[in-house]
Amino acid sequence: MMKIKVSNSIYIVLLTCFSLLSCEQKKKEISEVKKVVKPNIIWLMAEDMSTDLEVYGMPNVKTPHLNKMAAEGIRFDNAFVTNPICSPSRSAMMIGTHQVKTNSHQHRSNRKVPLDAQFKPFTKLLKDAGYTTVLGNHSVMKKGRKIDVNFKHKPIGNWDGKTEFGLFDKYDTFTKEDQPFFAQIQLAVTHRGDWWDEIREKSKHPVDPKTLTLPPYLADHPAIRLDWAKYLDQIEYMDDEVGMIFKELEDKGMADNTIVIFIGDNGRCNIRGKGYLQDTGLRIPFIIYYPKQFKGGQVRKDVVSATDITASIVDFAGIEVPSYMTGKAIFNKNFDRKFVYGARDLWDEIDEKSRAITSAEWAYIRNDMPEVPYDAQQAYLEFYRPAVHIMRKMYSEGKLNENQKPFFEPTKPKEELYNLKEDPHQLNNLATNSNYKNILAELREEIKIFDKEITPVSSIYHPNPVPGQPFIKWFQENHPNAYKEMKAGKEVGYKKYSSAYKKQLKKK
Repeated sequence: MMKIKVSNSIYIVLLTCFSLLSCEQKKKEISEVKKVVKPNIIWLMAEDMSTDLEVYGMPNVKTPHLNKMAAEGIRFDNAFVTNPICSPSRSAMMIGTHQVKTNSHQHRSNRKVPLDAQFKPFTKLLKDAGYTTVLGNHSVMKKGRKIDVNFKHKPIGNWDGKTEFGLFDKYDTFTKEDQPFFAQIQLAVTHRGDWWDEIREKSKHPVDPKTLTLPPYLADHPAIRLDWAKYLDQIEYMDDEVGMIFKELEDKGMADNTIVIFIGDNGRCNIRGKGYLQDTGLRIPFIIYYPKQFKGGQVRKDVVSATDITASIVDFAGIEVPSYMTGKAIFNKNFDRKFVYGARDLWDEIDEKSRAITSAEWAYIRNDMPEVPYDAQQAYLEFYRPAVHIMRKMYSEGKLNENQKPFFEPTKPKEELYNLKEDPHQLNNLATNSNYKNILAELREEIKIFDKEITPVSSIYHPNPVPGQPFIKWFQENHPNAYKEMKAGKEVGYKKYSSAYKKQLKKK
């Protein structure tokens, strides 16, 4: 047999050609995938917002673009996040798996720790299926680029979970050449921020605080009314941003083949909202628009977890939903969820452990650390909850009614049980009512099943440091007048004071 000797230089040439052919083949495969007519998908995520839209019956607010989206799409009335705080909730949605299971349930922790190898961000699945993944949009506040997840990641780049941790391909723009594309756009204006006053000042029709309808667990006070009006002003601004996204789709001729999903990332930024397992912390707006496939004007009462939305996006892209996902595709004929399992753990300097299950009718909350009060005087919230300061003072003076007092009691109840159909504001805790002992016993067993099924892959976590109570003490001592204003229910500006505090610490 004749042996052929190949020189090193020829070998390198052959290897280079083979690599180029392999790359071209890969490009061809991706190109072929893209030729299949797959829908574009846009996921709009409004920050810190409960179902406080006109289309959900919220008084005093106007949301014409979201009204139109619901009229031409599907509105879901029983959608819930799995955690009422931004980073754990977003972590669950980014993987399609409950945050407790992936050990991403402690707020802003494990930012340098890679995901357990069994899990992948859903954007990686979309990339592999030929989608261009886009983070943010050029037309919205802060360009909508927030990610905020509790595992090692980078905004842009490739992902292998070992040495590469990029979640998206590009920033801000989608074009016809990107099709099919997936864009995740954060609508930041509804998040508490130092811009709220400016947004209200620039509004052509700011909401009138005097005509507001407040929830019954909020005290009727001018500062609280003004704060609620400012919140609704942000929602109206956000609705205009939704309108701009739809206009961009229409201008680019992509509206007909684009699914648009609108949700909140967790509940509203007020008492019993963000950070708490009550309904206003967990229940979110969820509207989906895709006239090519779904009849408009539908209202669905299915119980939906935010992780189900992730699984549905994967399903829309023609990808089989991975077995590690706790979310299920909503439009699968076998979709049937009875409960959403909610969890509250670390939030800044406040350690906590509470669990909840929520159905269309019942909400059960188990507080494993009842000694930690609802009003834990968390430093960040001191700056961004005017109602807390007003009502804390009223509580000390005995001026709150029975609906308003529970948030300010020195401890939490060990268990809470609410009938959501009869008591949507969750004013009457039935956990100690003997007439509901059978329901209570049933829900106790249901939550134990979730506890067992959704156990973390690791119990080790590394939280990011936060200013905490030393910051509040510094603020009181160094800015006494601003501190008094804050105690009187005025938002004095968290960012400028926290920045000054951090600079002061660096000098030491």
